Amino acid sequence: MKRKLLSIAAALCFIAGAKAQTSYGIKAGLNFSKLKASEGNISETSNASTNFYVTGYADMPLANNFSIQPGVSLQGKGGKDVEDTKLNLMYIEVPINFVYSIPTGDVGNVILGAGPYAGFGIHAKAKSGNVSKSGSFGDFGVKTFDAGLNILAGFKLSNGFLINGGYGLGLTNIAKDSGESSIKNRLFSVGIGYQF
Repeated sequence: MKRKLLSIAAALCFIAGAKAQTSYGIKAGLNFSKLKASEGNISETSNASTNFYVTGYADMPLANNFSIQPGVSLQGKGGKDVEDTKLNLMYIEVPINFVYSIPTGDVGNVILGAGPYAGFGIHAKAKSGNVSKSGSFGDFGVKTFDAGLNILAGFKLSNGFLINGGYGLGLTNIAKDSGESSIKNRLFSVGIGYQF
């Protein structure tokens, strides 16, 4: 009985210690997004469209200099064709990144990470010149669900200020009537943030 109580107490102390070490952060910046379309052996990538993102996350240590960062993010994606017609796709995403911090003395830490994300489309808009049209994802021939892989790098100063960049590799075919065709999200992002 004493062993069980000691085990439970040790587990509670470990959980409380882990919870006490959890910190929270927010990041925001610019997305330079593209759409990669493929059909058969032919593939083409759109021109980059400029959008934005805002992410809130928790940083939960798993080991020395290694943590998991689940979050919630508002992500603007899409692309532009050669005639400058722009398709904006707005998603709410849930990323789960695994992050490794490399200490650089008193200045801060270099941050490297990767992890999966899942997203749900909430708004779509197409614009060509002065004409724009808003609607559901289906109106523009794309599915609302997206999933893929995040890769991130950055620098966190000792005061909590962040400078970061990332790449999002969409792995889900978002073409509504796919058949042999495929459309996938690609994006490069840069931004700043703060971890409390």
